Amino acid sequence: MEYYRKSASESLQELESSPRGLASAEVEQRLARDGYNELKGKNRDPIWKLFLENFKDPMVVVLLVAATVQIIMGHVMESLIIFLVLILNAVISVIQTRKAESSLAALQQMSAPEAKVLRNGALTTVAARELVRGDIVVLEAGDFVPADGRIIESESLKINEGMLTGESEAVEKHVNIIDKEAPLGDRRNMAFSGSLVVYGRGVFAVTGTGLTTEIGKIAELIESAEAKQTPLQRKLEAFSKQLGIAIVILSVLIFAIQAGRVWLSDTTVDTTEAILNAVMFAVAVAVAAIPEALSSIVTIVLSVGTNKMAKQNAIIRKLPAVESLGSTSVICTDKTGTLTQNKMTVVDYFLPQGDSDQFNRHHEEWSVEARRLLHIAVLCNDSNINEDGKELGDPTEVALIAFSNSKNKDYKEIRDNFPREAELPFDSDRKLMTTLHTFDGQKALLTKGGPDVLFDRCTHVLLGEEEVPLTPEMLEVFFKANEDYSSRALRVLAYAYKTVPNSVTEIGLEDEQNLVLVGLTAMIDPPRDAVYGAIAESKKAGIRTIMITGDHKTTAQAIGRDIGLMTDKEIAVTGQELDAMSDEELDGKLEQIGVYARVSPENKIRIVRAWQRKGKITAMTGDGVNDAPALKQADIGVAMGSGTDVAKDAAAMILTDDNFVSIVNAVSVGRTVFDNIKKAIAYLFSGNLGAIIAILFALIFDWVNPFTAIQLLFINLANDSLPAIALGMEKPEPNVMNRKPRDLKEGIFAGGMMQAIITRGLLIGIAVIVSLYIGLQHSSDMGVAMAFTTLILSRTLQTFAARSNSQTSIEAGFFSNKYVIGAVLVCIAFYGITVLPGIRSIFSIPASFGMSEWLVAAGLALGAVILMEVIKLIRRAFTSKTVERA
Repeated sequence: MEYYRKSASESLQELESSPRGLASAEVEQRLARDGYNELKGKNRDPIWKLFLENFKDPMVVVLLVAATVQIIMGHVMESLIIFLVLILNAVISVIQTRKAESSLAALQQMSAPEAKVLRNGALTTVAARELVRGDIVVLEAGDFVPADGRIIESESLKINEGMLTGESEAVEKHVNIIDKEAPLGDRRNMAFSGSLVVYGRGVFAVTGTGLTTEIGKIAELIESAEAKQTPLQRKLEAFSKQLGIAIVILSVLIFAIQAGRVWLSDTTVDTTEAILNAVMFAVAVAVAAIPEALSSIVTIVLSVGTNKMAKQNAIIRKLPAVESLGSTSVICTDKTGTLTQNKMTVVDYFLPQGDSDQFNRHHEEWSVEARRLLHIAVLCNDSNINEDGKELGDPTEVALIAFSNSKNKDYKEIRDNFPREAELPFDSDRKLMTTLHTFDGQKALLTKGGPDVLFDRCTHVLLGEEEVPLTPEMLEVFFKANEDYSSRALRVLAYAYKTVPNSVTEIGLEDEQNLVLVGLTAMIDPPRDAVYGAIAESKKAGIRTIMITGDHKTTAQAIGRDIGLMTDKEIAVTGQELDAMSDEELDGKLEQIGVYARVSPENKIRIVRAWQRKGKITAMTGDGVNDAPALKQADIGVAMGSGTDVAKDAAAMILTDDNFVSIVNAVSVGRTVFDNIKKAIAYLFSGNLGAIIAILFALIFDWVNPFTAIQLLFINLANDSLPAIALGMEKPEPNVMNRKPRDLKEGIFAGGMMQAIITRGLLIGIAVIVSLYIGLQHSSDMGVAMAFTTLILSRTLQTFAARSNSQTSIEAGFFSNKYVIGAVLVCIAFYGITVLPGIRSIFSIPASFGMSEWLVAAGLALGAVILMEVIKLIRRAFTSKTVERA
C-alpha cells in the first residue's frame, strides 16, 4: 500500500524511523544499501568512440580509400594532407560534444541543493544527495523538497508542485490519511522531490530517494522518447551516399578512358607508367570532387551559430540544434515564465468611492479607503523579501507587498508601525486569512480572501471615512467589479476589517463575521513586454506558436488572446478533453487548437507527435521534470535555465533568461546559419563542378589533362576551407524572418541553390577551358599552368558571388564581411607561393609563364565572377516581373 494511504505513525514504523530521525550509523548503512539520492546520468561515450563516429560518412570512406591508394603509389604528402583534414574535423566534433557535456555538468553543480534533517535528535544541514529513506526532513518557505516523503507535521504548509504536475497553484499539505487511490496532484499528505515550499512549515519522513522518486519514474519516459536527426543531417547523409557513388563511377570512367587510350595508342610509351598516371589522376579527380572539408565547415559554422545564440541567452547543448531551430514550423511553449513574467502583479484595484489613480498620488494624499486597503494587503500577509532581495512566500502575497513598494510605501515600514498581535492562518476550506493589529489606539481585525466567501461575511462597507450598511445595490457593484476582473482571467482578492475591543488578545473563526468591506485587488502573471512583438514576428516567419500550460483554461485563453497567440477561430483544450480524443480526432482538430491547459506529461508527448505526423519541425519548451519526455521527443527541446537538471539534460537548448523572445531570436540565427551553410556548400560544389567540367571537356576532345594531380590537391587545400568558413560568418539575408519555414521535402539544393551551383560551375569551367586553349597555343605546360591559374583564382573570387543568391556583393556591403576579404587575400597569397622560383616546377608552371599569361588567366577568372553577378541581377529582375504579373 502507498504511504499516502497510511498514517504518519504507520509510515514511520515501516521506514524503521522516528520523529527524532536516524542515527548516523544507520544512515551510513542505508546509504551503502540504497545509494545516493540523485538521478544518475548515462555513461558518456569514450573519446575514441566519439572520434571514430566521424569516419562513418560515405564521402569520408571514399577519401580514405583514395588516400590509401595514393600512399601505395608513393604520393605520401598528398595523403597526409587528406588525413590531416579528416582528423581535424573529428577533433573539432569531439571537442564540441565534450564542451556541451561540461557546460551541463556545471549547470547541475550550480543547482545542487541542501536539506535540513534531524539526525541523532539534532537538526543539521546535509547535501540533499546524502539523504536516505527514513530521514526526517524539516521544510520552510523557500526550500526545495529534496526527496519524496510522507508529511508528519504541517503548519499551513503549501508546496508548489508545478515542476512535477504542471499545476501552477501551490498545494496545501496535511498529515491525514487519504483512504482512496489518488493521482499525484491529490496526494496532499506527501511531498515530492523537486517541488518548492512557498508557505508555512512542515516535517516529512523520506520514503523515496534517487530513481525511486516520482522524478525517477518520469526518467523512464525520457528513455522511451526518440532522439531526432535534424533535416540537414538527414539530407547530408543521403547526399553523401549519392555523391560517393557518383564520384566513384566518374573516377572509374576517367581511368577507363585514359587507360583505353594508352593501350590503343600507336606511340611507344611506358604502358605501366602511363597506367599508374591514369590511376593517380582518377584518384586526384575523386579527391578534387569531394569537399572533404565540408563536415568541418558545417561544424564550424554551427559553432559560430552557438556563440551568437549564447550572446542572446540561448545555450546550445547539441550542435545540430542550431540548424533545427532554423527549420522550426511549430513552437510549443509554456506560459508561466516564458510568455509571462512568472511574477504575479497587481494590475488593478476597486474602491467603491475611490478614483482609479488613488495610488498614483503621494501616500499622504491617499483616501481612507485606499490606505486601509493597502494596510490589509500588507499586514494580513505572510510573504517577505529577505536581505538578498529574494522573495519568500506565496506569489499572490508577494505581489501585494511588491504593489506597496511600487507605490513608494515600504511594506516593512507598515509592518513595523502596526505589528501583528494574533492571527488566523489561511486555509483552503474557508479561503480567508485574518490578523489582529492596533491603529491609533484601537484594535482591528484585518481579513483578506476570496470575494465569493468574504462578501457573505460583510454587513457594512467603507465609503469615504464612514462605515455604512452594505445594501444589495452596493453589493451588486462589488459583484459586477469581481465578474469584470474574472472575465479577464485576473485573480481577485477582497479586503475587509472590523474594530474590536482593545481587551481582545486572541481571535477565532467566529470573529470573521460582521465585517466592513473595503475593496478588491486584481492581479495576473502579466506577459513579458517583448512577447507581443516576438509572437508577431514568428507569425510573419510562418511559425505557429502553441501554448501548453498547467494553468486553468480561462487564464490561458485570456493570455493567449492578449499577446496575439490565439485568433477568434482557434480553441483551447484541456488535458482531460485531449485524453478523450482519438489520434484521428486530434489530427483533425490540431490546426484549430491554440492553447492546451491542465496537461500531463503524456499529453505533451502526444501533442508533439501529432505535429510531427504532419511533417512539422517542432520545438517544445519546458522547465519541470514532467516536461523532460516531451523535450526529448521534440525535434528541438528548449529547457529553461531556471528549470530542473532533468529538463536541461533532455533538451537541445537552454534559455538562460527563460524568455520566449530568445527562442524567436534563436530561430532567426538558426535560419541564418542554415543559409550560410548552403552558401558554403554552393561555393564548394561550384568550384568542384568547374574543375570537373574542364577535365571532362579535355578528356572528350582528347586534350591534355588541364591539371596535374598535385595541382588538384593543392586547390582543395588552399581554396576550400577558408572561403567557405568565411561565408559562414555572413550576416542575415534581408528577408530571413519574412519567409515561411522551408519544406522538409525540399532537397538540400532547393531554393535556387542548384541553379546557382550550375551557373557558377559552368562559368568557371568555361573560363578554365578558354584559358587552357589559349595556353595550348604555346605549349602543353603553358596550357596546364594557365588552366590552373584561372581555376584557383575564379574559385577564390567566386567567394564574393557566393555571399548571397539574391544580392550582389556590392549590395550586401562589399566590406561588411571582413572574413571574406581576409579569406580571399590568404587564398591569393597561397597561389602566389606556387609561382615562386624553385617552387613553380613542383606545380608544373613553366619558366615562360609570365605577367602577360597571368593577366589573361586572371582576367578570365574575374570575367567569370562578374558574369555571375550580372546573371544574378537579370534573374532577380525577371522574378520581380513574374511576381508583378501574378
